[in-house]
Amino acid sequence: MHIIDLMKIRDAVFVYQMRNEDEIRWHGRHHQHTETEYELHYFLQGNGEFLNGPALYTINPGTLFLTSPSVHHEIRAKKTNSPITYYAVLFSVEPEELEVLELLQRDIRRASRYTIGSNYRFFFEEMREKGMSKNENLRRSAAHQLISFLYLLSEGAPSSSFRGEDSIHLERALRYMQNNVMSTITLQDIAKYLNLTESYFIRLFKRRMNTTPMKYYTRLKVEAAGAMLACTNLSVKEIAAQLFFYSEFHFSRVFKQYTGFAPSFYRIQYLQTLEAPTKI
Repeated sequence: MHIIDLMKIRDAVFVYQMRNEDEIRWHGRHHQHTETEYELHYFLQGNGEFLNGPALYTINPGTLFLTSPSVHHEIRAKKTNSPITYYAVLFSVEPEELEVLELLQRDIRRASRYTIGSNYRFFFEEMREKGMSKNENLRRSAAHQLISFLYLLSEGAPSSSFRGEDSIHLERALRYMQNNVMSTITLQDIAKYLNLTESYFIRLFKRRMNTTPMKYYTRLKVEAAGAMLACTNLSVKEIAAQLFFYSEFHFSRVFKQYTGFAPSFYRIQYLQTLEAPTKI
């Protein structure tokens, strides 16, 4: 069996600006994963510390951490005006994958903290999209991307091949959209920011992300809303207003379209995960 068939991305999340206490408690809990699971944390912004086994590190933008199986780790956010934003990728490596295991164990013995810069947002977002897809070929593609990234990381830094001109445009677009989740922007705003035509930007984004820019931007808002529903006491109406939806009804309709749940039902179902976490 090919090693990529044995390596799987189990979960991948994007956490936008951890702010309130419950959200910090959920994402910053002291935990570990199974004996075959490794985890990457890629921090984009924020002020805090990352505990990785016995070592405590300061979180800086562009810092990447690799955590090995059964090692306790946690994110310690500091109460400042700079909330933490990060990607986390949980992946499993089976015992048969001797080459990959040797690579990971060698790297962890050498270092578990890397400084790669804050320009890999698109790479992690694309890997998240593919890794969580229902399409098996896309999931395998994400595993290939991750394997390649780990090998290049072992050599000192990811390759500039991840940073072609198209990727740079998408990196800037993602940063712009993610930084404006709590406001409202249009397709014209994004294209102007990138100095691209709207039609070209749509084609580029859809080709690489398998969705349109504004659908992605709406999904970011829905993800932010999900965190607010699970971790705050804000009403549905207040959340809709903070995220610049036209109305509470419009927000509820869009939220259900993307998640399958009405906001109030989502809150009831997922609030319990704060006390019984099962994923990243």
